[in-house]
Amino acid sequence: MDYQFLQIEIAENIAEVVLNRPEKANALDMSAFQELEHAFEALDENPEVRVIILRGNGKHFCAGIDLSLLLGLNQHVQESCSGRKREKLHKLILQLQGPMNAAAACCKPILAAVQGACIGGGLDLVAACDMRYATEDAYFTIKEIDMGMVADLGALQRLPGIIGEGMLREMAFTGRKVNGVEAQRIG
Repeated sequence: MDYQFLQIEIAENIAEVVLNRPEKANALDMSAFQELEHAFEALDENPEVRVIILRGNGKHFCAGIDLSLLLGLNQHVQESCSGRKREKLHKLILQLQGPMNAAAACCKPILAAVQGACIGGGLDLVAACDMRYATEDAYFTIKEIDMGMVADLGALQRLPGIIGEGMLREMAFTGRKVNGVEAQRIG
């Protein structure tokens, strides 16, 4: 597969997966979701790879879902029948969950190296990784609450085991930012 969003290099049994859309703070559009899922599945099957490092190019790790994808959501689920519309939305959500599930299912350890912003879908992705490392300027936030949405790409399911139920609820209900120093302390 030719990657547009990702840069992948393999050297000395280490695969480096780089989110490479720095002009958009590595925001995830539909092709990014597809590329990430494919990359994690392919690297899982690659016998030359023993470990995967996931990082973002530029100032920020990942700004989450590209807002243009959210704005175009109605186009993806156009349907006159409300039941079919819900079914299409469910399929779309499953498709967006694909990279997070592929990362979580990967037999190779995935280490996330986070700098700057790690927002929404970016946090979902990091939560699916085996280990997380952050710079002091890194911050993590669940922004869906600010848009009246539910975080449904996996963070709500995966983060309780990492940071605890109480901290997850505080982040999810308030959209509070957790900086790199606090993130290290809480998990």
